[in-house]
Amino acid sequence: MRGTPRIAALLPALLLTLLPLAPPSAGPAAAAEGKPAVTLSAAQAGTGGSVTVNGTGWPSRTLLMLLICGRATPARGVVGGTNSCANADGRAVTTDADGRFSRALPVTEPPAPCPCVVHVATATGAKAQADAVFQVAGHPVEPLPAQTAGGRLSVLTDTRLDGSGSLLTWFGAPPSRTLAFTVGNVGTAAVENPVFQVGTAHGVFAPQWDEREWHGTLRPGEKARVELPVELGAGAHGDYTVSLKYGGKVLAEQPWGVGRPWGVTLFWILLCLVVPTAVFRVGMAVVDRVRPLRAARRPARPPGHGRRRRTAIAPPRPAPPTSNATLPWFTPDTGPGPAGRLSAPHDDHPTSPTTPTTPGRKGST
Repeated sequence: MRGTPRIAALLPALLLTLLPLAPPSAGPAAAAEGKPAVTLSAAQAGTGGSVTVNGTGWPSRTLLMLLICGRATPARGVVGGTNSCANADGRAVTTDADGRFSRALPVTEPPAPCPCVVHVATATGAKAQADAVFQVAGHPVEPLPAQTAGGRLSVLTDTRLDGSGSLLTWFGAPPSRTLAFTVGNVGTAAVENPVFQVGTAHGVFAPQWDEREWHGTLRPGEKARVELPVELGAGAHGDYTVSLKYGGKVLAEQPWGVGRPWGVTLFWILLCLVVPTAVFRVGMAVVDRVRPLRAARRPARPPGHGRRRRTAIAPPRPAPPTSNATLPWFTPDTGPGPAGRLSAPHDDHPTSPTTPTTPGRKGST
C-alpha cells in the first residue's frame, strides 16, 4: 500500500513524457496532406498599394502564378477565366522544399467587377489552385451571374484537335484548329446553350481563356458532339496546350505543336537580296540618264583641238650593197667573141672619173 502514493506521484511525469508521441491536431494534418492554402496580409487595399500573399501545402519547387481577379469567389472560382484577372500585373513565385511561399503582389483593378480574389495557380507540374477573398478599394462590385442548378456537363471521351495548317500559315497567318469532344449531361436538369471556356497556354505561361457558346440543349443523360474553334496569334509557333473549362472546372486538355513559319524567313532572305539589286539597277539607270545631259551641255571645241599629233614615221633605209654585187659600169660580155673576153662598158654607163685606168689595157683583163 505504501507504493501506491509513489506511483500516483509519478503518473504526471510519465504523461508528460508520452505527450509528444500523441498524433498531431487536425490543422497540421490538413497541411501535411498537401492541400494548397492561401492567406493575405490584408483583406482590402487600394490601387497602387501591395498585399503579401502567403501559401502552404503546395508542391515543392513549383512555379506559381499570383493574380488579382474580378467576378470570382472561392466557392465558384474565377468566372470568365483569366480574362477577368489583371494579367499584366501578376507575379510569379517558386515554392520551397516544404511547399511554402511568400510574395508581395501589387494591387491593381481587374478588368471585371468585384467580388474579387487573389488567385494562385500552378504554372508547371500538377494542376492546383486556391483563392483568397480580397477587396480592391474603389472598384465597382456587381453580383455574379446566375448559375444553372441541377445541370452538370462532363467530357466523356475522344477529345482531339481537328484541322491542319495551310500555305498562308507557313507565311505567318494565324494557326487555327477545331477542338472536338463528346460531352454528356450527368446532372438532374437540362443545360441549354452552355458557354465553354477555351484556353491556350504557351509553355509555362497561364492560359488565355476565351468564351465559346454552343447552341443546343442537353437533357439529363444525353450526350452530344461539340466542336469549338481555336485560333492563335499571327506568327505563333512552339508547344501549346489547349484547355477546356466549364463551370469553373477544367474538363480536358490537349497538346498542340505549332510549326515555325519558315515562309517569313524565306521572305526576308529574298528581300535582302532583291532590294540591293533593285537599288543598284536604279542607280545605274540614273547614271545613264545623267551622262548624255552633261555631254550636251559641254561647249563645242574647234577641229583639231585636243587631238594628239601623230609623229611621221620615216621609211626604212635600203640595205647597203654587198661585195659581190655587179658594178654599174662593169657587165660581162654575153655576146659572141673570144672566150674569156669581157666587153667594154656601154655608153649609157660612163666610166667614173674617179676610177683609175691601167695603161696599156682597155677594158680587158
